[in-house]
Amino acid sequence: MNLTKRPEQKVTASSSKKVVQKSEEEIKKEQIAFLKEHEQEIVDYVRAQNSKIESVQIDWTDVRWSDGGFLFPDYSIEVYGTVNHIEDSGWSASMPINDDDSIDLKKISIFNHITIGEEILE
Repeated sequence: MNLTKRPEQKVTASSSKKVVQKSEEEIKKEQIAFLKEHEQEIVDYVRAQNSKIESVQIDWTDVRWSDGGFLFPDYSIEVYGTVNHIEDSGWSASMPINDDDSIDLKKISIFNHITIGEEILE
């Protein structure tokens, strides 16, 4: 999957007094804040993928944005993490980004196998 930066975008929100423009960096910070507010939903989704998963850790230092591609044609935000506090475990989940830059948690999906070491967790 080709991960590239979403084109520079400014969102305009109008109020009764002034127009506020948000930079791409501000939008990304808001998106991460939203995901952190909904962390339990992400954790619950990953845990539901396999009964052997007792705990889910999210690596907030590894959040990526994708402009789509063959498998994921829309903009999305991707989060990564581990399971059961095992350092060499891994999972990754993707959530589409709507046209208004909001994240659609209802369409979360695991886009790689959940692994421990080089083995797929089955």
